[in-house]
Amino acid sequence: MSELMQVPVHWPSPAGVGVFSTTRLGGVSSGPYASLNLSPASGDAAHAVARNVARLSAICALPQPPRWPRQVHGTTVVEADRLASAPLHADAVFTSTPGVVCSVRTADCLPVLLCARDARVVAAAHAGWRGLAAGVLEAAVAALALPPAAILAWLGPAIGPAVYEVGEEVREAFLTADPAASAGFTPSPSGRWLADLYTLARQRLHGAGVRDVHGGGWCTYSDALRFYSYRRDGTTGRMASGIWIKPRA
Repeated sequence: MSELMQVPVHWPSPAGVGVFSTTRLGGVSSGPYASLNLSPASGDAAHAVARNVARLSAICALPQPPRWPRQVHGTTVVEADRLASAPLHADAVFTSTPGVVCSVRTADCLPVLLCARDARVVAAAHAGWRGLAAGVLEAAVAALALPPAAILAWLGPAIGPAVYEVGEEVREAFLTADPAASAGFTPSPSGRWLADLYTLARQRLHGAGVRDVHGGGWCTYSDALRFYSYRRDGTTGRMASGIWIKPRA
């Protein structure tokens, strides 16, 4: 079951950091939300989502339930303790408190996990094209308050560059900030552009000084068996990616 619920997270993170990144498999939801939907805002039955979150927590041995921001495709970063009482509008969450699980939900957008090499602080960011272009990853890196060389990053499942078609306004939003972002776009047969979120995220992280970047290579749109995709299906569930500092025994 654990293998079905997660994608492999391969990166040289310190032993004191725990991570997960889910697929759509292994839960109890049905219909367009089948089966491990982790978002109560998707339209799925609340009791099914609650059971899915409980299943995730048990199988991944989470020390606490995940702390989720209310994602709005922006650049706000919030400290995870502030999410204990109420969800806040933000697209990245960080903590230096052991046992607190920072998490974001996605269904085509890019989840990015960040950690200090010495495991003193961790973060999770939700990077759709709007947030990515506006600087959500730079904001998350800044929130860690570390030299960028002391930070590791991992890129989770997102819509892939072969199918993510966008308009000229999306390309211009990136090129205005950095002309080198042209490497993240190729012309599509329709006259629009195919965007590579993985390349664009790596560029943004590198620009922020974070060079140790891992992961990437999935396509949520193309792999309907394993992943939810909002662009493909419209009504659908959400996956989650999370990170925490392991409490000392």
